[in-house]
Amino acid sequence: MATTSFSTQLFSHQNHISLPTGAVTTRHGTLIFFSSKFKHSTAFAISSGGRSPGSGGSGGGDNGGGGGNGEEEERDRNREEVMVALAEAGRSLESFPTDLAAAVRAGRVPGSIVRRFFQLEESAVLRWLLMFGGFRERLLADELFVAKLLIECVVVVFTKVAAELERRKERFTKELDFVVANVVTGIITGFVLVWFPAPTISLKPPLAVSAGPIAKLFYGCPDNAFQVALPGTSYTLLQRIGAIVRNGAKLFVVGTSASLVGISMTNALISVQKAVNKSFAAEAENLPLVSISVAYGVYMVVISNLRYQVLAGIIEQRILEPLLHRNKLLLTSAYFTVRTANTYWGSLLWVDFARGVGVQKIKD
Repeated sequence: MATTSFSTQLFSHQNHISLPTGAVTTRHGTLIFFSSKFKHSTAFAISSGGRSPGSGGSGGGDNGGGGGNGEEEERDRNREEVMVALAEAGRSLESFPTDLAAAVRAGRVPGSIVRRFFQLEESAVLRWLLMFGGFRERLLADELFVAKLLIECVVVVFTKVAAELERRKERFTKELDFVVANVVTGIITGFVLVWFPAPTISLKPPLAVSAGPIAKLFYGCPDNAFQVALPGTSYTLLQRIGAIVRNGAKLFVVGTSASLVGISMTNALISVQKAVNKSFAAEAENLPLVSISVAYGVYMVVISNLRYQVLAGIIEQRILEPLLHRNKLLLTSAYFTVRTANTYWGSLLWVDFARGVGVQKIKD
């Protein structure tokens, strides 16, 4: 396989009394800037080092992405864009987190993402969240990720209760034990249903050379099967399908565990009520812990997984964001609307699913 090697590029910003301009020199030429922001002489370097395209050493779509020379050209452009952004901000790669700096050197991060990083750092809360790896990848891909997380966690309680009331109607009070279990479980899973399928910027370290084919496949998978690939990154159809499989496995574990916690709490409450109120013992019975928990895990894999992948990767990233990106307030309101509707719909689907597989029976 042919090896492509890039020599270290020196990017310099120069100010001169007779020529108050900034210059960034790249392999494609010299870019001249006339800007008052250039106040200090700076010099920094980016080197992609020697690597083989498609070796899987830089994540994203390297593993079978099929980018070839076109992908390498995009990565060269990414490096140039980043250098322009660094020069404008008077920053260097040394001020970046290690994983982000490595992704920049690999050419996987365009200048727009670096500028977003600078914007996010202006908020004390977001600057603190950027210190954590999981939040960093998601915030760089979507600056409103925290807003989506808060929206989901707040509306899940109201939509869960409303959906349970709609489905159970006059049996709502008789099946209150089911309702409590579902709401508690929904609160726990609401967080992960936003977290796992959220589009991300790949900042993963290089994969070990000894890694097997399955590890290489899942290493190159996006976090969302439908997310937009950044310049310099590509995903094959198999990798996008792999994203659904990988997230499904995670959601099964989390969904089953969350259901175990929620139902255990509900059964404990029922036992306390039976001990205090003898008449309550004839009306309520402990919920089947294992069968409902496993059923909820399967529900998360089959229904919630795809639903949230489509919501985050298609409806939000590919439709709402391009239409409303200039108005953040309107965009956030649109996110709130679609996520509220999605959560409510999911609550209805769970009641029907649980009854359909026989783990929750209609009480007379």
